[in-house]
Amino acid sequence: MSIVCELCDASAGDILVSTDQLRVILVDDVNYPGFCRVIWNAHVKEMTDLSEADRNTFTQAVWKVEAAIRAVMQPHKMNVASLGNMVPHLHWHLIPRYTDDAHFPNPIWAAVRSDAPDQSALDVRRNLLPQLRQTIMSNFAS
Repeated sequence: MSIVCELCDASAGDILVSTDQLRVILVDDVNYPGFCRVIWNAHVKEMTDLSEADRNTFTQAVWKVEAAIRAVMQPHKMNVASLGNMVPHLHWHLIPRYTDDAHFPNPIWAAVRSDAPDQSALDVRRNLLPQLRQTIMSNFAS
């Protein structure tokens, strides 16, 4: 029996950038507009499974996405995480964080705080997504 890996499907998600080696997707998370993932296309589990050149390519991609999110979304803090405990396929989460988000200062995978997120602030952030999309694509074009 083969195990199905959800990240091996290179066509899944809202793809902003796709190369032979990796892809960048915009995660559909209503509480975290601007949340992106950088996914290595080949099914490997760890950064040390990559060659030095591939690690540099992957790290540079994470940097480009973080730079775009910071420039456009203006978060209080960026969370950049590579866990892989649930899906052992190399990928990085890039999550813009705000002091008024649903979990701050805790991780987004923790229990939601008792107070609801500010919907008007979320709407403002969602309205920035077209600009974020363009900025990420531009960062990879250069």
